[in-house]
Amino acid sequence: MFAETVRHLRSPHWIALFALVLFSWAVLYVSSVPADLRAAGRVFGADFLSSLCVVTPDAAGFLRMTAMWGLMSMAMMLPTAVHAFATYEDLGQAVSTDFARLVAGFLAVWAGFSLAASAAQIALFDVGLLSPFGEIRSTGLSAAVLIAAGLYQFTQLKSSCLAKCRTPLMFFMAHWQEGPWRNGLRLGAVCLGCCWALMALAFVGGAMSLAFMGLATFLMVVEKLPTLGRHVTGPLGIALIATGTFVAINAL
Repeated sequence: MFAETVRHLRSPHWIALFALVLFSWAVLYVSSVPADLRAAGRVFGADFLSSLCVVTPDAAGFLRMTAMWGLMSMAMMLPTAVHAFATYEDLGQAVSTDFARLVAGFLAVWAGFSLAASAAQIALFDVGLLSPFGEIRSTGLSAAVLIAAGLYQFTQLKSSCLAKCRTPLMFFMAHWQEGPWRNGLRLGAVCLGCCWALMALAFVGGAMSLAFMGLATFLMVVEKLPTLGRHVTGPLGIALIATGTFVAINAL
């Protein structure tokens, strides 16, 4: 079984998928702001950042911000859907499939998320709630986002979306007649339902922070695993609520 899985992953479309993920991470790495520069910006303020020619969201523009969020989405979300993609390909041994259209539908949903996230980042920056690095300036707002993300871990919507992500075979069998494009859209929507709150934590950890992106990707991949993931969702929610509460208390 393992050898068969490895052979599948050597197929051209899988190589292209992994190349897209690696490309996204490579561009994000080149574009990321070092942690020491972020720390210096917190100490010396916005004028210091401007003197170093840091590109702020308003200067970058909506399209460039959307492209950044699109790269983040591809880099972080495609790895979380590998299990579902592999399940779809296994079904292709018995019926006709279209891997490319499935992935395209999946990414279309996250392109929509990127548009919304970019608009939110620019709007929050314009009213002074975000730093040029995409970090929330208000400690109280950071605490609220952390607690909200933690509470979302225990919602019925989160549980329902995770159940579909953890059992993709049942998901595809229920919607197979809709075709690969709509299956991809549905899979993307389910994935969005699982992960949007964790992705929103980028405004706490800092948009374009490699440390945040790496940790969040790891957690989202593990959370979608059929067995291990069931032991992650609740504790992660508790940890987020506890962290948000701690931040809120310290802000008093």
